[in-house]
Amino acid sequence: MFSSNEQFKQEFIDRVERMSGKSFADSSERDQYQALGNMVREFASQNWISTNEQYRYSGTKQVYYLSIEFLLGRLLKHNLLNLGIEKIVEESFTELGISLDAIEELEADAALGNGGLGRLAACFLDSLASLGLPGHGCGIRYKHGLFEQKIVNGYQVELPEHWLRNGHVWEVRKLDHAVEIPFWGHIESTMENGRLVFHHVNAERITAVPYDMPVVGYKNKTVNTLRLWNAEPSAYPIHKDILKYKRETESVSEFLYPDDTHDEGKILRLKQQYFLVSASIRSIVRSYRKQHISLQHFHEHVSIHINDTHPVLAIPELLRFLIDEEGYGWDEAWEITTKTISYTNHTTLSEALERWPIRIFQPLLPRIYLIVEEINRRFCNELWERYPGDWKRIENMAIIANEEVKMAHLALVGSHSVNGVAQIHTEILKQREMPLFYEVFPNKFNNKTNGITHRRWLLKSNPQLASLISEAISDEWIAKPEKLELLMEYQDDSLFLEQLSKVKERNKHKLVETITAKTGIALDPTSIFDIQVKRLHAYKRQLLNVLHIMHLYNRIKEDSSFSITPRTFIFGAKASPGYYFAKKVIKLINTVAKKVNEDSEVSKYIRVIFLENYRVSLAEEIFPAADVSEQISTASKEASGTGNMKFMMNGAITLGTMDGANVEIFERVGNENIFTFGLSADDVLRLQKQGGYRAMEYYQHDRRIRKVLDQLVNGFFSEEQNEFEAIFDSLVAHNDQYFVLRDFSSYVDVQSKVNEAYRNQNEWWKKSLVNIAKSGHFSSDRTIQQYANEIWRIRSNSNVL
Repeated sequence: MFSSNEQFKQEFIDRVERMSGKSFADSSERDQYQALGNMVREFASQNWISTNEQYRYSGTKQVYYLSIEFLLGRLLKHNLLNLGIEKIVEESFTELGISLDAIEELEADAALGNGGLGRLAACFLDSLASLGLPGHGCGIRYKHGLFEQKIVNGYQVELPEHWLRNGHVWEVRKLDHAVEIPFWGHIESTMENGRLVFHHVNAERITAVPYDMPVVGYKNKTVNTLRLWNAEPSAYPIHKDILKYKRETESVSEFLYPDDTHDEGKILRLKQQYFLVSASIRSIVRSYRKQHISLQHFHEHVSIHINDTHPVLAIPELLRFLIDEEGYGWDEAWEITTKTISYTNHTTLSEALERWPIRIFQPLLPRIYLIVEEINRRFCNELWERYPGDWKRIENMAIIANEEVKMAHLALVGSHSVNGVAQIHTEILKQREMPLFYEVFPNKFNNKTNGITHRRWLLKSNPQLASLISEAISDEWIAKPEKLELLMEYQDDSLFLEQLSKVKERNKHKLVETITAKTGIALDPTSIFDIQVKRLHAYKRQLLNVLHIMHLYNRIKEDSSFSITPRTFIFGAKASPGYYFAKKVIKLINTVAKKVNEDSEVSKYIRVIFLENYRVSLAEEIFPAADVSEQISTASKEASGTGNMKFMMNGAITLGTMDGANVEIFERVGNENIFTFGLSADDVLRLQKQGGYRAMEYYQHDRRIRKVLDQLVNGFFSEEQNEFEAIFDSLVAHNDQYFVLRDFSSYVDVQSKVNEAYRNQNEWWKKSLVNIAKSGHFSSDRTIQQYANEIWRIRSNSNVL
């Protein structure tokens, strides 16, 4: 891009002055950020254009990853790193007296996701581009991403998130690629030239306008595309109240996950889902048409992947397109559709498997409902032929039953591949959650354990550790993360282990500075940083963590001989705005934090911090500083987890149940390099099926449990009378469905083991090193290569590299 620092500086100064209309000396940091972002995007655009041209003219098969979430975070440094120009920019900025870190702080997190689902999608896009694979993302350009979280008097308060307030330097609006999406209206059918033709009459139309963002591969000249759709009024609306129509239209891309406790919210969510898939499929077909006349071999050139159930309407929408707009018969259209579409399931929780009431689905999407109805009719006929008379089985497997459309069933029937996201998760899908479908479609089911992009979560977020690794084993691990295994040679190298500890110490100091600036609380960076950051949900059991902290508080107060290595417990989590119980847990964490931190006798040993507004940019500071990674979900409930992988890659030791990808981490690092506790997945499934768990018995017979639970309701938190009765009732009166009390004693015991292990620093850093060395397997590069080889059948285009 630039032959010298001098050339870059001159171009940068010129760009700042042209864009801002000011002299460089008078320019602001935001002026400088905008100029740098534009320069970087323009540079990436050269490869972006050539990548798309190569895909088009080589006829290579391309994959489109449809996801309701893309949790991107900041892109400036990430793009500089992947383009290979970070060093020249950093040096030039230093010479100009500019802090690149300060400039990066001006970039808003693109918070278009809620947690692991959206962050996984972002990691996958990075790996697709970095492996030179032809793969693109399709999502929604929410005006407001996931809410901004404020903690006020210990309570979560949600504020609108304004990531687009100052524009977004990475996006390019493509108005010429806009498409019209119909809703409501009704369907009329006529016979034309011997075939039944359907017409969508009096539909309310919304214009979907794409905003494209470059997805830059790591130093390989590949730049793929993330296309985000913005909802805008149609130029020809059929609506009497134009202002109401405008508001309703723009609401489709206004908020991620609108509240669906009422019909209005349900309608909006379903609108969003159809808006995403219909716009994306129309766009994909348009691109395909540039090189191919017929869609008969569409599936040989295009793969469409649906990330969880939100984009499942891609199945009937592609069918609709092939039948209504291309004139294919049902059988041929069905074959093309099922061979094109693949599906990832991300949950074992039944409430997360979407179901839509017919009374909402049918009037909003009349043609799509007719198609789903026909898919269901044909599938039920096939089941009848296979299982004649087994009405119960057919009812349980039907796509439409009991006045609902079951989206997971539609995904299972209409795709050629169904994958889980960890070995144990896939087995649970096959044996417990979807056994009837597994019996009918055994060849569809497969496992693809999740992964994370090591370029963001190690190379970018932990540059000192990345440098230490590269000095030891060369930088080959950046392109081939499995090379991290070479670090095992340094297990007994005391000098390397000392350097590793120093890196962790510096990262902890950096996080302490951030926390102190935000909270005013001074922390001890030599204490154990015990961290749980993730979405707040009962099954993730932040509650178990905070009850243990209360137990430690009690022990310190009661037993002067009790010895504990100083520990800092750090939480970060957002609760869904309508999730009452989760918000109570946030209040409890903050209440316990206040109690602990203000008690001089206790705060010498433990501190508790809740970091508000957990997001990608904050996570990039948290993971490198962690000593202990809390992964304590109820076994069988967490499909995979990816936070566990990020912590592991940064040298934290996992403390967790044998759930999700924790199982595979355990298999890789060995029993001595992980702390496990609690019920197994089989134990949980057996207790759920056969009963036998009585939370009241644990409350009555374990003095520690009784004391901490009583403290929830007996005035121990003097300013919070009756605040935590709902938590107490969930554990005792409602029999604790996530087995918090059953696992409490085991959790206390394993925490004592952590305490003892940390005292032997040499052995601790050996454990840390083993975790880093074994983390290469959990790179999303491995995951994506498996998807590419085994599901999508795409390959790297050597002309692009």
